[in-house]
Amino acid sequence: MVTLKEVAKEAGLTVGTVSRVLNNRGYISEDARKKVYSAMKKLNYHPNEVARSLQGKNTNTIGLIVPHIRHPYFAEMISNIENQAYKRGYRILLCNSQSIEEKEREYIDICTGNRVAGIILCSGTVSVELFDRIHVPVITMERFLDNGTAAVECDNRQGGALAAQKLISCGCRHLIHVGNINDLSMPADQRTEGFREVCEKQGIAFAEVFTEETQYNSMNYGAMIERALLEHPETDGLFANSDVIAAHALQICRKLGIQIPAQMKIIGFDDVNVAALTTPQLTTVHQPVREMAEIAVSLLCDAVSGKMVPRRTVLPVYLVERETT
Repeated sequence: MVTLKEVAKEAGLTVGTVSRVLNNRGYISEDARKKVYSAMKKLNYHPNEVARSLQGKNTNTIGLIVPHIRHPYFAEMISNIENQAYKRGYRILLCNSQSIEEKEREYIDICTGNRVAGIILCSGTVSVELFDRIHVPVITMERFLDNGTAAVECDNRQGGALAAQKLISCGCRHLIHVGNINDLSMPADQRTEGFREVCEKQGIAFAEVFTEETQYNSMNYGAMIERALLEHPETDGLFANSDVIAAHALQICRKLGIQIPAQMKIIGFDDVNVAALTTPQLTTVHQPVREMAEIAVSLLCDAVSGKMVPRRTVLPVYLVERETT
């Protein structure tokens, strides 16, 4: 069995330096990190994470809890977080909670039981009191908690306002906003607030269409959007809380014979890959997923090493205009 001493010899470094690389502790140059990983690969050395956890040390693993893995937004967020974590010598323990509180509690126990270095939480439904018994850094995405370590968000209110301003500037006077989930408070609710403020200020009529949690989980919004458009036949502008919802709106408009963008303008939110794959391509509010992931992993690493981190980071969004407006 290959030992840490043999890895150090192959890398031309001290055992202490190799240990710091494996535990991601202290300053480590990129050159030293590359030498260690190259030596590990050559010697087929694998750190014994179980043994390290039994010794009372946290592993080089980040617990990542998400409510959805099929949704394009979360798929992109997971990919970016994993990429950023790997660059810093961490692995990801991915947990898909499906917004079920019992599963979220279980996954938090699994993360702490496996001695993760920290947790990145992308779910908005985990009970606040759970964080009082988590003794590792917790970085929340799109959710601010008083007892969390730090939060990374995009400016959802600004995004809603940008969507309303664009639709109104295109001549739309009868708007619909689709997206908030009934009886469930989420950060995306602020998109509605920004949208509503602009419409009210400019005297534009609008309707708010609520979705159900089952639709969020299944990503099937077609029937609900069709009912809304039949109830509001005068609608000439639609803002959806996600590109997935906006893509469904495109399909329903085609079914009902509503021409896009001649008769109806549509704006989504997130700017994930689906926005550029529809016909016509979606105008959408760009959420800086890559930057949010990079900041979240950076904050977690800083917190693990004992550094002070900002409690809240809010990144701006911007409108990406394509063919639906």
